[in-house]
Formats: sequence, C-alpha cells, structure tokens
Amino acid sequence: MPEVQVRIEYPAVDALMCAGQELLDQLNEWRGSRTLVVGIGNVLKGDDAAGSRVCERLGQVGVGAELIDAGTAPENYIQPIIRKAPQNLLVVDAIDFGASPGTIRLFRPEQLSSVIFSTHTLSPRIFVDMIRREIDVDVFFVGIQPAQVRLGQPVSEEVNRSIEGLVRAIAELFPRPTP
Repeated sequence: MPEVQVRIEYPAVDALMCAGQELLDQLNEWRGSRTLVVGIGNVLKGDDAAGSRVCERLGQVGVGAELIDAGTAPENYIQPIIRKAPQNLLVVDAIDFGASPGTIRLFRPEQLSSVIFSTHTLSPRIFVDMIRREIDVDVFFVGIQPAQVRLGQPVSEEVNRSIEGLVRAIAELFPRPTP
C-alpha cells in the first residue's frame, strides 16, 4: 500500500481526528463497497481547487469508486448522489482548520462547525443532512488545509503534494475493476 504524505497534527479539540493512518483505515473498511468520491472546489482560486483536482486525478488514474466533481456548487449534485445510492460518501474539499498548508484531516459531518471554514455557499453539514434524509450513507470529509485561495493563483506545492498522496491512497484502496 502506498504511503500517504500527510502531516500529522494533534488538534486542540478532541472531536477533530487526524488523517494519516486513520484515513487509510477508514478507506480500507470501505474497500469493495459502493463508494462515491465528491470533490468540491473552485479551480480558479488556488488551493480551493483541491477537491476538484483530486477527482480529476482519480479520473486520470482510474479507480473503482465513482467520482463527482461538484465544483463550487455541491448542492447541484444532491439528487445525483441520492440516485447513485452509495454506501459510502467521501467528500474532499479545501477546508481551513488552522493547520499547516497541505495538512489532511478526516472529519465526520458532525464535527464540522462554524470554527472550520469552507469557501462554499452551502454548509457542508447541511449538504450531508439533505443527502442522509433520502439514503443511508456513511460520510467522511477529507479536508486539505489551503495555503492560499486567491483568484488566479495556482495550487500551492504543499497542497499539490497532499492531492497526489491522497490520489495514490484512494487508487490503491479502490482499484479499477478488471474486465
């Protein structure tokens, strides 16, 4: 199994979990199940593109999980997600949780609060609640700490490294089915 390059930081609040081994363990539990990866992000705003870039790269390498790049409007994909009826939903987004740029953290929807900043209009918690009203699905958010989210800027090196590490891990745990 490839090693994911993440900085492990222990948060001040016990409710927040660290990524790294915990993320790999969770994804490993989902191996062989109907898993949907949803990327959220604005490709015009530097590191805010993280979720969209993860989906783009996963599409290039090929994976056994379904992919949706929801861009800046995840609310437009609530019904398509419900129709796909995944057992597991992994939402990848640039989330400012006050860590070093490129840090990856795993969150349950219940752990997302007003303290954690997402650049998107719809609250991540409301997004998940709307989906869960219709289908039974296990949900995790993978937050990648941005360095900057300025219009017209490229994705930072730190976030690029985290994107590639996450893509390698997901591709290894959800390989493309052989015909």
